Amino acid sequence: MTGRVRQLDEVVIVGYGRQRKGDVSGAVTTVRTDDMRQVADASFNRQLEGLAAGLQVSTTSGEPGGGVSLRIRGGSSIEGGNEPLYVIDGFPVYSTVVSASAVSGAPLNPLSMLASGDIASITVLKDAAATAIYGSRAANGVIIVTTKSGQSGKPKIAYQASVGVQTLAKRIDLLDARQFASLRNEALYDANPALGAHQYLSADEIAALGGGTDWQREAFRSALTTDHHLSVSGGTRQTRYHVSGNYYLQEGILRHTDFSRLATRVNLQSQLNSRLATGINLSMAQTGGRLAPEGIITSLLLMPPTATVYDKVRGGYTLRNPFENIFANPIASLLEQTNTSRSFKLLGTAFAEYTFLPQLKLKVMLGVDYQSGHERRYIPSTIYEGKAAGGIASVGTSEHRSWLNENTLTYTATVARKHRLEALLGLTQQETKVEWVRTGASNFVSDKLSYNNLESGAVVTTPYSYATRNALISTFARLNYQFDHRYFLTASLRADGSSRFGAKNKWGWFPSVGASWDVSRESFFGPISHIVSQFKLRTSYGLTGNQEIGNEQSLATLSAVAYQFGGIHVKGFAPDRVGNGRLGWESTSQFDLGLDIGLWNNRFSLSLDYYHKRTRDLLLNVEIPWTSGFQTSLQNYGTVVNRGFELALQSHNEWGKMRWDADFNFSLNRNKVVQLGGNAPRYISGLYYILQVGQPLGTFYGAATDGILQPGEDQGRGALTGNANPKAGDRLYRDVNGDGKFTVSADRTIIGSAQPDFICSLSNRLAYGSFDVSFMLTASVGNDVLNLNRQALEVFSGQQNAAASAAERWTTSHPSLTMPRAKLDPAPVFSDRSVEGGSYLRVRTVTLGYTLPAGFARKLHIGGLRWYVSATNLLTLTGYSGYDPAVTTAANAVDQATDLGIYPTSRTCSIGFSLQF
Repeated sequence: MTGRVRQLDEVVIVGYGRQRKGDVSGAVTTVRTDDMRQVADASFNRQLEGLAAGLQVSTTSGEPGGGVSLRIRGGSSIEGGNEPLYVIDGFPVYSTVVSASAVSGAPLNPLSMLASGDIASITVLKDAAATAIYGSRAANGVIIVTTKSGQSGKPKIAYQASVGVQTLAKRIDLLDARQFASLRNEALYDANPALGAHQYLSADEIAALGGGTDWQREAFRSALTTDHHLSVSGGTRQTRYHVSGNYYLQEGILRHTDFSRLATRVNLQSQLNSRLATGINLSMAQTGGRLAPEGIITSLLLMPPTATVYDKVRGGYTLRNPFENIFANPIASLLEQTNTSRSFKLLGTAFAEYTFLPQLKLKVMLGVDYQSGHERRYIPSTIYEGKAAGGIASVGTSEHRSWLNENTLTYTATVARKHRLEALLGLTQQETKVEWVRTGASNFVSDKLSYNNLESGAVVTTPYSYATRNALISTFARLNYQFDHRYFLTASLRADGSSRFGAKNKWGWFPSVGASWDVSRESFFGPISHIVSQFKLRTSYGLTGNQEIGNEQSLATLSAVAYQFGGIHVKGFAPDRVGNGRLGWESTSQFDLGLDIGLWNNRFSLSLDYYHKRTRDLLLNVEIPWTSGFQTSLQNYGTVVNRGFELALQSHNEWGKMRWDADFNFSLNRNKVVQLGGNAPRYISGLYYILQVGQPLGTFYGAATDGILQPGEDQGRGALTGNANPKAGDRLYRDVNGDGKFTVSADRTIIGSAQPDFICSLSNRLAYGSFDVSFMLTASVGNDVLNLNRQALEVFSGQQNAAASAAERWTTSHPSLTMPRAKLDPAPVFSDRSVEGGSYLRVRTVTLGYTLPAGFARKLHIGGLRWYVSATNLLTLTGYSGYDPAVTTAANAVDQATDLGIYPTSRTCSIGFSLQF
């Protein structure tokens, strides 16, 4: 058995530079881009799931081009952002959505503009030694993306193509028409027994119903996805180029939804003379899609199966739920509404690098990030949502403009062959402007022109417009020192001045220091070096910040209002927010202790990290005295701690023609609130969450269920139902405060947490000769999910459809201990019935490939050819009753793991090939 030596001389991309992998003192993970591209998805950040220890990926929408939420070493901000900073080819870009809010539903992922086939490397920076160089934007970690560039030599042409079929990965079990009719009969009888037990349908009518309308089957479909990527690269010793184009089309598994991308990228680098090098990196992408209307998933789940898609009597669509005015016909909403979003993005950088001395270089970079968006929506008068208004149209446009100037001076020196020094000085400026406008109309003469003829609408919607900007100016320095490839030291300092914060707190300082010792290079290590090929200790400490709070939050603002003077309406302004001149960024101090071990020429390697993050000055809307005229003020209060372990194992083996690579990642994070504003012990966030000292972020807060009231218990335990007139079959709740009765406001308690005990992944790649097979498993253990879909589906009112569990509801002949009786007018209580275990084990990817032998490729005059078949999200083992446990509708750290009407994830089976010339 021979080992494939893992190269410690591999170059790793770090902030504002590159380092030899063996010289890095920080916690840095380089993602295998080949593994990433095996996941069929439009967005590269969703493809990162399971590929780095400490990185947690959650879906905010399974829609084509939909959103995703990433956490590196846990979330720490309450009011601010928790997403990592993305740096694409040296340009820090924002992953937040810029939208005019003219359309309905979840917005598209702004990072879907970048095709994964254009990515050369992705580096995840986790500890302060690696991230502090990015200062006030690095508290949530940094993801550095480097796109492909050309190499000297004759032109190389590469073409990749794939086509796949997507299906709904899981259905939610619901009542069929017969079961629903029986439920409705029971609910009506409970409300008015005098009218008999079959007030809705008789037993014969129920028997004749059949299964009724399966709204999930009507709404979902098998959908195609196709991806084409063509690139040409090459160059001379003086000039290198890489040009690529990508066309991506993904139909949605929900009818009338899709996403498309047409992108091109140019990378050109030139060595003009022995001292001056220049380059340009330019990408352009046109993306767009038809979006699912907001609430459509909830609507199709709750629509009664006895209702029909089409009205057999009047013709056309059935307009709405026949028993309630809440939900419209979801199929009509899907097929008849126009709900589109289209955007154009340009991201470009140009640089010039001048070499004064072989050791001294100055690099100047200019960059621009421009995005324009167009949103269009029309609800015709022929469906329920638009009928009363006579058709509803809305249009919006948005622009995002950001420019960057970056200047860095680097000095490297080697003294006496053992001492190596690298110094970096930098000055950078970035300014971002965002503008959007939205308007609309309703009550149209005709639906034919939809949003293209707003002036024909009798009622004009109030127009809205918005403009904002922010600026950041920074200076930074870093010093790397190493002695004899054994001892390593890195130190950095960054000063950021941000327009987002108060006049008295504009500047922040972010230092870090890291050190490492490669013990395996010591002479005393020689006797075991043939077994232990690397033994490296690492440690770091530093300070980073979080400025993602939005713009102008420190300023007092006015909002437009309407006044009335003498019966005349006059537009004016009124105070909207109190200013806070001391508002500053959230600061995170982080300590990291790491160990890297390599065995048998690094055929087997291990990286273990312990970290402790303390985030202070959390941004909170704190209650202030009513005499101020305001209820709350955004202030720096509170502290959150994240601490945990990360383990990364890798194995690289070869036996003759067989190769086997394996990767295992394990992450354990413990999150805790240690202080809240004004020394308050807790802060209730909305209807479902609580911030409480000693508890993690994402803690669910509601009623604890305690069985079902049974006959004969009405007097003794009826008060624990919370109903004025309790009956057998009502749900019982725990009396938390001990007053002998249940009330929602007084008896809520902690009922779960979104934080997992641990997450992990396992990847294996096997190759024999020309054949290869690979798979990846991902898992999350111990986390809970707030399933608000389940809460709605366990309202057994007979007004809307219910979960299949309603078949086990309490009746006199079946006195259930877990499911309540049918009731026409229930008062739903948020309880632990809506909080489910979200643990899962997922077969994330499976791929089987065949590579044409090199000899045959040469005979065909091609550089290489590979075919493959693959599957994404092939199987998920979980006890969670919803579509997918790895979801969240909210991107903040408090309202985590909330599942409410999220577009489901799909299972994708693909076939493709890659061809090189």
